[in-house]
Amino acid sequence: MSQTLDNLFNNYYLFSLFIGLIGLMIGSFLNVAIYRLPIMLQNEWRSECLEYLQITSEVTTPPKKLFNLAIPHSHCPKCESAIKPHQNIPVLSYIFLKGRCANCKTEIPIRYPFVEILTTVLSIIVAMHFGYSTHTFFALILTWGLITLSFIDIDYQLLPDNITQPLLWLGLFLSLFNLFSTSTDSVIGAISGYLSLWLVFHGFKLITGKDGMGFGDFKLLAVFGAWLGWHFLPLIILLSSLVGTLIGLIMISLNKRDHSSPFPFGPYLAIAGWLALLWGEELNQFYFSAFGL
Repeated sequence: MSQTLDNLFNNYYLFSLFIGLIGLMIGSFLNVAIYRLPIMLQNEWRSECLEYLQITSEVTTPPKKLFNLAIPHSHCPKCESAIKPHQNIPVLSYIFLKGRCANCKTEIPIRYPFVEILTTVLSIIVAMHFGYSTHTFFALILTWGLITLSFIDIDYQLLPDNITQPLLWLGLFLSLFNLFSTSTDSVIGAISGYLSLWLVFHGFKLITGKDGMGFGDFKLLAVFGAWLGWHFLPLIILLSSLVGTLIGLIMISLNKRDHSSPFPFGPYLAIAGWLALLWGEELNQFYFSAFGL
């Protein structure tokens, strides 16, 4: 057994494939988190508001049903039939079921296999980049967190503190061991990441009277500052702005989005931060050489 594990972890391609399979299973769980976490937060906020307003009638506060990431078990949202284990295999079940519920034939959103495949591919890239190392383990945690945050932000324009805050503290903790950044760079990065977008937010609001972004964006940039250090923040801001502008213009030109509708910035920060995690030094060098700095 020990020899088999040594061969697995020492073989570059086998290790990457192994991480890819784990990523495939994690992707299935991320789908659950993306769907359920916002509902859990809404239920929690509603309960807090009713408690604050001292509203306790049975009409306004119906009996609570347990709802979390584990309960209730997976089921079709339309007919509520339970999804059996063999119908819940990542990607393969979607193909075998032809993208429809086995019971009522309701169409299953293509997003589910997409998230599973995306998680698999990004997990393999992380494993191939860092190899068998502590860096891979923690970079995977950040990657999976970013995927979850991105899709929740797309749906709700929300970056939950339940995810950003643990990632922020984890980045600061890892800096104690100089894993991705030094402690000094990490602390300065977390502070600078938050304050930079906070200043942009208030400057934009002062000029226009409107909110330009959410507080979750400040916290997400603080996460990258904590993980990677302050010197990658300009790169992340530049990349996310370029990607966001490009995709936004494409969506508007295709009439997929109105120019006045809310524009989730979190996914673009996540893309830029993930690229900086893997190739930040190379991208910084390219940026400085391109401008002769």
